[in-house]
Amino acid sequence: MTTNAKAPDDEQALLDLVAGGNKGVLATLRRAGRPQLSNVLYAWDAATRTARVSVTADRAKTRNAARDPRVSLHVSAPDFWSYAVLDGTAELSDVAADPHDAAADELVDTYRAAAGREHPDWEEFRATMVAEGRQVLRVRAERVYGMARLPQP
Repeated sequence: MTTNAKAPDDEQALLDLVAGGNKGVLATLRRAGRPQLSNVLYAWDAATRTARVSVTADRAKTRNAARDPRVSLHVSAPDFWSYAVLDGTAELSDVAADPHDAAADELVDTYRAAAGREHPDWEEFRATMVAEGRQVLRVRAERVYGMARLPQP
């Protein structure tokens, strides 16, 4: 099933599936055109239809998204048969260069939303984000498709 403006209820069911989880598979495009798939944790913002992922600047998925920002995020439901795919254009934040810069702040927000909890030591977390060269990859859902099965009674 491909969702579009004709099926807002179906699209909402798919977005609800995305909102109910935090694990997915991010697909980026390698230079040769084949997909690069990476398991990721994501934070979903329903108001902006945006998934945020903490990535490191030197990884293949990040380099691929910087070169060709066409990306997809695949999210499976616990039953495996229900799934949603968000197609979008990746946006990359700046790389965290200081523990208290805007990039580190967004990484803190992304962690909180994806993990659903507080980190035990935010200063250590922020320093690690800088040391690892982390940044946030954002995917705004431009197209949503998949299959959202209704729960069986």
